[in-house]
Amino acid sequence: MEKFVPLGNEALAQGALDAGLTGLYAYPGTPSTEVMEYIQRSPQAAERGVHRRWSTNEKTALESALGMSYAGKRSMVCMKHVGLNVAADPFMNAAITGAHGGLIVMSADDPSMHSSQNEQDSRFYGQFALVPILEPSNQQEAYDLPYYAFELSEKYGVPVLCRMTTRLCHSRANVITRDSVVPENELNLPANPTQFVLMPAISRRNYARLLDQQVDFEAESEASYLTRYEDGDDKRLGIITCGLAYNYLMENFPDGTCPHPVLKIGQYPLPRRLVAKLIDSCDTVLILEEGMPLVEEQLRGFPHEAENVCGRLDGTLPRTGELNPTLVAKALGLNVAEPSLFAPEFVVNRPPKLCDGCPHGDTFRALLEALEQYSKGRVFSDIGCYTLGVLPPYNAVNSCVDMGASITMAKGAADGGLVPAVAVIGDSTFTHSGMTGLLDAVNAQSPITVMIMDNRATAMTGGQPSAGTDRLDTIVAGLGVKPEHIRMITPLPRRHAENAAVIAEELAYDGVSVVIAERECIETAKRKRRAGK
Repeated sequence: MEKFVPLGNEALAQGALDAGLTGLYAYPGTPSTEVMEYIQRSPQAAERGVHRRWSTNEKTALESALGMSYAGKRSMVCMKHVGLNVAADPFMNAAITGAHGGLIVMSADDPSMHSSQNEQDSRFYGQFALVPILEPSNQQEAYDLPYYAFELSEKYGVPVLCRMTTRLCHSRANVITRDSVVPENELNLPANPTQFVLMPAISRRNYARLLDQQVDFEAESEASYLTRYEDGDDKRLGIITCGLAYNYLMENFPDGTCPHPVLKIGQYPLPRRLVAKLIDSCDTVLILEEGMPLVEEQLRGFPHEAENVCGRLDGTLPRTGELNPTLVAKALGLNVAEPSLFAPEFVVNRPPKLCDGCPHGDTFRALLEALEQYSKGRVFSDIGCYTLGVLPPYNAVNSCVDMGASITMAKGAADGGLVPAVAVIGDSTFTHSGMTGLLDAVNAQSPITVMIMDNRATAMTGGQPSAGTDRLDTIVAGLGVKPEHIRMITPLPRRHAENAAVIAEELAYDGVSVVIAERECIETAKRKRRAGK
């Protein structure tokens, strides 16, 4: 047994390696990124030849992991919560095909939107798909999770959703690893050769099987190592905690003893027998769950007298944002000081900005000059460092919705008469989900100009490789953009005038044009120089 102090993401990664992982698939996205980075650095993974390359997007990652499961191997796919939207098609259908080798889908949620567009709760996807959901409350449980999840997946032949949140992903704690490492599965194919063929007749049979398994999944939740009923003498209040929220509760009781009955839930579907036990024995039930009120909503429709349920829906806890020990203490009626939400006066406000020397700044300056002859409000941006172009000194962009939406929103605006319309998209985001939008624009010959900000990295999440490096122009040409309207520029101050002129020419073109602004991210370039020294 070895003790180490990993991030929650690293604990999950090491647990997966020790539990017989053959392949990890992922697309970088905070707060999930460190799972892949840990396995990419792992000598253990290198020695075994574990697959550990970044995928182009979350959909391709999940489909690849499902293919490895088909081959009988244990696989895991990792993404952030909005990435599960991208992977929703294969995720929902994988619940119907089922799994063969163990398959874990890890989704890292981001309550309070520290680095995200929304704070959606991935548990709703698991509930929708009718698959088991596991929600560890600490790093040790995250390490142990793959051992349990792979076995659960293979026992019932279904994918298993692992839901983690930012604080667990990015905090450290002692973890004790296991002595035994599970050997990887041998290559073997499903006994049923049509299991993964979702023709209607087969899908109906598979879906009926999945429905029949729900009672077994609930029994597994009752017996799970992630679920625990802790009795208490003061039954005026009973508490249900989900995942990380258990820690927020216990931080208010330094001696480790809560006076009220506590049901710690870390696996779904809900362990109904234990839930009923708590409801029946307590006057009021407080629900502590990180994210959206999934459990609270279910209990308000629970076949017991549940008017005494309180939580996020009735205002006992805030409807949005992360939980914390202070919010939990207030919900318990404990007398605690209200934390200050304001920084001291001597702390100087530092709004986010593009790094000094960032190529995107030079691109924005050239774009803004080229747009001077047009009315404002015509630049649609995307998810990446360049989204900061919305802020001073640029004030350059007017939208940021989801991965790839810049091109399709520009197309829609142009279809509605806003000509020219401009899409600003990064190299990694373009290959993630911008290519299909560009194909739509080409087929419609929409009068839009697409600015691909190619800094040769997935820079916002730490500089991971970009799938289209050195071939973006070829990809764009393959999608049908006319070669004479595929323009390459180098965003540097000394080339400002010529860059602005190139962009202006393409803005005047009545059709699809693409300007690729190529210069390496200043931060990844620095890291490469330091590594070289």
